[in-house]
Amino acid sequence: MDERGTVRLRRSLQASAGQLQIPDTFSCSYDENMRILKKILANDDLIIYRPLTLEGQDNHRCCVVYVDGMVDSDLLHENVLTRLQDVRWQQVPDDELLSLFVKRIISAGNVTTVAKVRPAIQALLYGNVLLVLDSADAVIQIEAKGWEKRAISEPETERVVRGPREGFIENIVTNLAMIRRKVPNPNLKMVYREIGTRTKTKICIVYLEGVSRKELLEELQRRLDKVQLDGILEAEYIIELIRDAPLSPFETLGTTERPDTAVGKLLEGRILIVVDGSPFVITLPYLFIEYFQANKDYYENFYYSTVNRLLRYLSFFLTTSTPAIFVALTAFHQEMIPTRLLFSISAAKEGVPFPTVVEAFLMLTAFQILREAGIRLPSPVGQAVSIVGALVLGDAAVTAKIISAPMVIVAAVTGITSFIVPEMPGVAFLLSLFFLFAASFLGLFGYIFAVIALTIHLAGIRSFGVNYLDSITSIRLQDLKDTAIRAPWWWMTYRPRLLTPNDKRLADPGRPKP
Repeated sequence: MDERGTVRLRRSLQASAGQLQIPDTFSCSYDENMRILKKILANDDLIIYRPLTLEGQDNHRCCVVYVDGMVDSDLLHENVLTRLQDVRWQQVPDDELLSLFVKRIISAGNVTTVAKVRPAIQALLYGNVLLVLDSADAVIQIEAKGWEKRAISEPETERVVRGPREGFIENIVTNLAMIRRKVPNPNLKMVYREIGTRTKTKICIVYLEGVSRKELLEELQRRLDKVQLDGILEAEYIIELIRDAPLSPFETLGTTERPDTAVGKLLEGRILIVVDGSPFVITLPYLFIEYFQANKDYYENFYYSTVNRLLRYLSFFLTTSTPAIFVALTAFHQEMIPTRLLFSISAAKEGVPFPTVVEAFLMLTAFQILREAGIRLPSPVGQAVSIVGALVLGDAAVTAKIISAPMVIVAAVTGITSFIVPEMPGVAFLLSLFFLFAASFLGLFGYIFAVIALTIHLAGIRSFGVNYLDSITSIRLQDLKDTAIRAPWWWMTYRPRLLTPNDKRLADPGRPKP
């Protein structure tokens, strides 16, 4: 760092150490307004000040202030700077000055006046342009955001064979536009808020008026009001601060990267939270049944969708219970295993120094490590590591008599079935360990006790006032049409009962002729 930079850094630290007095409103003095802006934005080389002199009877001064790299350069030059340079000043009363520039001179899309200092600074730092005029007691705010953003593409985590290929990106305006395009209805409401005492991150609450419960919206507003955090950099920050049952491994707030999935939740009566800077949109309430629902279920024939959904339930059972049941049978209830199979397992177990429960724990941990490594490494390398690593480690462990061959099969079934329920990899791993250790103490009785404890825990969770096991525990046929099965559309004519107390009717397509 050169000497000049050292001096500027020292001054910046000294200024930040003292209390910066910021006035509430701008004054009619051009020099005073510029002094305020430069004092607040001192030692920031990205802030550009473009002073101009307007020709006319008296040479009036003005200054265009913006953040380099956050504005649309073409819009700034064509609709602001060029227009200002062409102005021929005429004698205009001071109370009509701002109105003249807003209505006749600046040709950008959204132009407003701001009299307060802090909102003007916040707008500037968010990518807008400020125009400071001589003899004006407010500044003009010009919408000119133009920073780089990622192109819309299919989400990596929610790929489908059939269905829309677009996904949310990190720009909140683009995400809201994709939602609005799918629901061109005046009842679709979008309410902005700012979260984060320092970052002032923009979020947007999206809901369908008349469909979403008013109590849900009010409860969400109350929880957001209590959020006190310096910065919100991703949707997970908000999820951890407003979720129910914060110590539970089960999610009570959902996320999605797909606009079609988000709109589907809206039409059921749920509420969305769109966070600027995150491609994940929060959905609430989030119920246990949603772990097993996928957007592709509604893009395929209902027969295939029902079979796939039943496979997800079966896979959840296998990935969480296979190690526990295997340990319980081989260690406590050998009489329940067919004789030839028991002899085969005993022969494979010969020479292995570890108990069965230790084998299971080692294999589950190794598979989880390989899975995490495969996710975080580059795609070609990650696939090779996850596949080759599993083959090599499994074969080497069996050859070295560290792990028995049946345990490798059990770990493979547990790991493969976990991919069929991609929404809950962490939950499935924790549950498999919980069931495993319960079964290692009391056999099948321990496993059953663990299942009962899990059921009691799930029954006690609520997501924004809605029972976490709603629909699954319902005795109404209408509530069961989109749970373990995916009924055809002409049967699913009502929204979820606890989400939409007012507008319950989803559609009335009529029953097609056979």
